Amino acid sequence: MIAARRSRQLHLNAFLKPPGEFLAAWRHPNAVPDAGVNIRHLIELARTAERAHFDALFFADLVGVPFADQEVLRRVSVVNDSFEPTTLLAALSTATTRIGLIATASTTYNEPYHLARTFASLDHLSRGRAGWNLVTSLNDAEARNFGLAEHVEHEERYRRAAEFHEVVTGLWDSFDDDAFRYDQTSGIYFDDDKLHRLDHRGRYFSVTGPLNIPRSPQGRPVVVQAGSSETGRSLAAAVADVVFTQHPDAAAARAFYVDIKARAAAAGRDPDHVVVLPALSTIVGRTLTEAEDKADRLYALLDPRVALADLAYWLGGVDLSAYPLDGPLPQLPLSNQSRSAQRLIVERARARNLTIRELARGLARDDRTIVSTPEGVADHIQEWFETQAADGFNVIFPYLPETLDDFANLVIPHLQRRGLFRTSYQGRTLRENLGLPRPASRYARGRAGA
Repeated sequence: MIAARRSRQLHLNAFLKPPGEFLAAWRHPNAVPDAGVNIRHLIELARTAERAHFDALFFADLVGVPFADQEVLRRVSVVNDSFEPTTLLAALSTATTRIGLIATASTTYNEPYHLARTFASLDHLSRGRAGWNLVTSLNDAEARNFGLAEHVEHEERYRRAAEFHEVVTGLWDSFDDDAFRYDQTSGIYFDDDKLHRLDHRGRYFSVTGPLNIPRSPQGRPVVVQAGSSETGRSLAAAVADVVFTQHPDAAAARAFYVDIKARAAAAGRDPDHVVVLPALSTIVGRTLTEAEDKADRLYALLDPRVALADLAYWLGGVDLSAYPLDGPLPQLPLSNQSRSAQRLIVERARARNLTIRELARGLARDDRTIVSTPEGVADHIQEWFETQAADGFNVIFPYLPETLDDFANLVIPHLQRRGLFRTSYQGRTLRENLGLPRPASRYARGRAGA
């Protein structure tokens, strides 16, 4: 056991992808096969995470079905049945009281006004627990659902995203915090001098405003960003409150952590107000043998065809059928999807001299998953946290509900005993629990400087 240092508080985000991150998770005997649309099950997952004092729940999203091969598509769950995440989180807000609620929404296939209103509404419904995971979307399948033949070019997506964020945050500031008087005697509903029209005219958007909802409890919902490319890092450092990321080892994570904090400082931000959360996938057993047995039983459920299709998808939708499965990964064109994901996979293949078959199997299993005892997982978390490789973790669950239950019941008590993780929520909003300040309105800042 590593001795604890208590000057910082660890943050943990529960990344829920029912019935689990593993492609064959729905086949596990303890799984709930229809988990993605089973609201009672989803409520229980949310309540389990809240009892364990996770900072937030996170639901990712795609607006298209990425696998074209019907033989593959009919064997996977996660792209075929899941609720639209902000709708789901609105429902979960009524079943929870303190845990944050983060949903993915695309800047490429949305309009700023609609998205600003959606997340402001969620922040009000949850009394200050909403978060927006800002993404630029991934693939051609999504583009084809929005009148395009192919996905928007990578750099163009990020230019649009930066302006999109500027418009959304401007709309969130439409009303001052104390604008609404609700004065029945005088008949004044709100002070019109505390209403601000945005009147934005930019390269991608023309938005007059104002937003038709009061400023939300957090001032602005928490903004999350997950890009790890050069362009993605610059955007994250400029706008994100939380950065999701993933790395092959602690050294790479530390380099990323230092880089993001430095970029945030260069952008005029307090680096401590950018929370960096690498991905962490675990399978936990009370003994190492038990953990390994759990992993072996899970991995045996995977269809190799699904693993190969998943590899091709994350490499940018490339066709691997022309290459021998027991040969090396070929040279690939630069992906227009997730460049950071493609880079990590190619680096893994080259570093380990993996064949295509080995790479597909390792990716599907997520061979960086920690298969260990509760103390072993806690040691890993503590080492990364205390060596400034992370401010906490975006915890991924290979199959649900078991791996969430194990993390909550076995790992978190170890972290609490070491003084690393909370034993109760200290704040009522997501910002408060993340240690983030409530942002002032851009108009309040303008008046202060007048």
